Amino acid sequence: MLAAVSTAPPPSSPQATPAPRDRGDACPGTLRLHAADDGALARVRVPGGVLTTGQAHALADVARRLGDGELHLTSRGNVQVRGLPDACGGELAGLLDAAGLLPSPEHERVRNVVASPLSGLDGRGTREVRPWLTALDAALCASAASRGLSGRFLFALDDGRGDVASLGADVTVRATADDGALISLGSARESLRVAGDDAPRVALLAAEVFLEFARHGGERVWRIDELGSRAAELTPAVRRRLTESGIGCVRARQDTTVTGGPPPGVIGSALCVHAPLGRLTASQWRELAEVAPGELRLTPWRGIVVPAPDMTASERDAALSRLAATGLVTDPSSPWPGVGACIGRPGCGKSHADVRADAARTLAAASGSRLPLYWSGCERRCGHPHGDRVDVIATAEGGYRLTGGDGDGPPRTTDLDDVSRLATALAAITS
Repeated sequence: MLAAVSTAPPPSSPQATPAPRDRGDACPGTLRLHAADDGALARVRVPGGVLTTGQAHALADVARRLGDGELHLTSRGNVQVRGLPDACGGELAGLLDAAGLLPSPEHERVRNVVASPLSGLDGRGTREVRPWLTALDAALCASAASRGLSGRFLFALDDGRGDVASLGADVTVRATADDGALISLGSARESLRVAGDDAPRVALLAAEVFLEFARHGGERVWRIDELGSRAAELTPAVRRRLTESGIGCVRARQDTTVTGGPPPGVIGSALCVHAPLGRLTASQWRELAEVAPGELRLTPWRGIVVPAPDMTASERDAALSRLAATGLVTDPSSPWPGVGACIGRPGCGKSHADVRADAARTLAAASGSRLPLYWSGCERRCGHPHGDRVDVIATAEGGYRLTGGDGDGPPRTTDLDDVSRLATALAAITS
């Protein structure tokens, strides 16, 4: 039974709430594995989600040889490999290093960068962000100070369309029509306008100022908004540092126009597909790597963009059909892109339910929700998307609680197996 359908906000997630910390950041990477109930977990950072087809094949080989055989996409466009044996660290690092996925062991957990996945492919946006991505990643890996960043600290490079600008990054770089860039820090309302060519350098400098700011304040915080009331002082501090460094900047109003991720289908010169719940089987991953002419772009919405500028329209349609045959979502009307879930049981010992199986069983109900629907096995809500959504949270008593949306009706209970009643419950808090 669903324990309650409530509009009251759930308890704060520890992912977003500052808390006293007496140990370092335990965010997993490829050299620091996380022990889960289904084996060790490695999180491979993929800046901008960009993988060559060779790297994609290498990841598939890692999952097949060492893990559970599948690839799991994250809400930051990274890849997780699950089911790893405890003693595989050396072999794993060697395979990833050979594929160019471990350019700096000291920085592998801080290369958290999302970028507009359709940049340069659909005629939208005001600037191609690939040069920014290349420059920022290189600068991160060359900076001794950046090694102090948390594995949760996030950079976003937006080509001006407003897609990744909506993801709540710590440092957001947004292209402007006058060949400039807006630099925004956390949820601050004020931005800094800089020359577009200076943007990668400014993004890194802002992160380094944050580290100094937190250290001098005696705070152990991982993200900018965890500074609380002091976060408002960070933008002026960064502005002063830019002036000292000879980088021109002016205060600017933040651009609040945002868009979502790309829907499945052919968009411009790209193929866009969605991986249900971010899970890709070996055969699906192999088909993607074989269809892609040169690279894949993983999105923060657990999708994949295949740049195909040299394909004809009929060739793109044929390639999309080939991917659909593997079970990947290619239909823009599918409810799957609006449904997410944590790993749940049996992979996580803290989960109260097999949330992925339950999300799949009630998929039809999700089609009636105008907000993203995220299933969580416990109150931590790991991996939940940024922004408005409906949270479906498993409870210790064996049911689910629904929270979020705009409705303010009375609490309801409903049976998970009764899809029609679940759809009614969802409509009550999303309409």
